[in-house]
Amino acid sequence: MDQHAQLRRTADNLQTPEASSSTISDGRTFVAHMLAGAAAGITEHTAMYPVDTIKTRMQALSHPGQRLHGSVVRALRAVVRREGVAGLYRGVGAVAWGAGPAHAMYFATYEQAKQLLGGNRAGYQWLPTAAAGAIATIVNDGFMTPVDVVKQRLQVAHSPYKGLADCTRQILQHEGVGALYKSYRTTVLMNVPFTAMHFSVYEAAKKWLLHVDNEEAEERLSVQLVADIEVAEERLSVQLVAEERLSVQLVAGGLAGGAAAAVTTPLDVVKTRLQTEGVHSSKRYGTTAVLPVLRRIIQEEGMATIWRGMKPRVLFNAPAAAVSWGTYETMKDLLLGPEAQGHHHH
Repeated sequence: MDQHAQLRRTADNLQTPEASSSTISDGRTFVAHMLAGAAAGITEHTAMYPVDTIKTRMQALSHPGQRLHGSVVRALRAVVRREGVAGLYRGVGAVAWGAGPAHAMYFATYEQAKQLLGGNRAGYQWLPTAAAGAIATIVNDGFMTPVDVVKQRLQVAHSPYKGLADCTRQILQHEGVGALYKSYRTTVLMNVPFTAMHFSVYEAAKKWLLHVDNEEAEERLSVQLVADIEVAEERLSVQLVAEERLSVQLVAGGLAGGAAAAVTTPLDVVKTRLQTEGVHSSKRYGTTAVLPVLRRIIQEEGMATIWRGMKPRVLFNAPAAAVSWGTYETMKDLLLGPEAQGHHHH
């Protein structure tokens, strides 16, 4: 895939020549970022997988006689009743296998790009942050799109495939490699605004939440005697260094994930349709361009269809983002220890 080569080249360009030990401004090495990212990715995807299965089923073209449940809980119950708990986890292997490397690249690329674009300068740098998020996404999607195609085809009700290997083999045999990338355009188109919004909301929410915390700290400190000012300043800087406490990351991550997920639902429906095209119905969209597919879905099935799966999507993305950011920041600290904290400035 020349797309893949391009993505890899982009990723290579983002790394500094001594990328193997390159230190990014917050004192973390590139490798540590990759490990932290991989851990975050696998945790996030497997923890919330059943909700994702429900979303796929709501968005895919339903086969005749399939009742679509509006409520996520009812839909979960229906799947468990018919297929057991395992039904909710069909295709989870694809994600466990693919999310690690993809997320590792994602976070590492994000940190490198943010550094290069000047996102680590003082103050709230929303543009470099958003741009770095978008670049990281394009790299990530190159890895994740084929994984997602296999995953969704295993998730649909009455999936014709035996499992991961069987699904991959059949797609390659009958439809060619192109089928694995049919939704790449839509995915990038959806994820660039999704990620830009996600990272911007995350950094803004984090700054806002920390600002509130730090004001309290300053008030407490101003009560102390002037003689203690030296000590007080020391303490305040320690307070600032511990800026990203877990609760802040979780709240900021959740807000960011939920907001971004809700807004991009229609594109997600297009993506699901392209990825599951031909599995249960002979309907073909004949194009991978987003707008024609979106227009056709609205014409044939009405406006409400393009917002299908929004509830499970937000339900998946808010905690998943919270878990992902929480795991990532925690792993960063574990891997590099508190001594790296001195450099930690966003």
